[in-house]
Amino acid sequence: MKNFLVKTIANAGALAVAVWLLDKITLTGDSTFKKVWTLILVAVVFGLVNFLVKPIVKVLTFPLFILTLGLITLVVNALMLMLTSWLADKFDLSFHVDGFWTAVLGGLIISVVSWALNLALPDGD
Repeated sequence: MKNFLVKTIANAGALAVAVWLLDKITLTGDSTFKKVWTLILVAVVFGLVNFLVKPIVKVLTFPLFILTLGLITLVVNALMLMLTSWLADKFDLSFHVDGFWTAVLGGLIISVVSWALNLALPDGD
């Protein structure tokens, strides 16, 4: 459970950095508390998408991973971010990613920041 919380906090921080850096990734809310709560819920959705959907997509696109020497990972991460945005809309969360190229750049930012935060935050062992 502690590992789940650490990963969720890292995802929320990475999503916050992407929202801060990119104008076309939006997070709206009436108050700071509402924005933080929305960010945490979106981080949970993003974590579930990466846990449940991403492995299936990676298996189905394995030949493309070999052919592109792993660069297709940027596209897969962008698709996971766009799926998260779509699900956030369905759950009435005020998080939106506008466009594929924004999702590619956002996925890259989220990957780097999440990696750095996971190094800095304590392990859940």
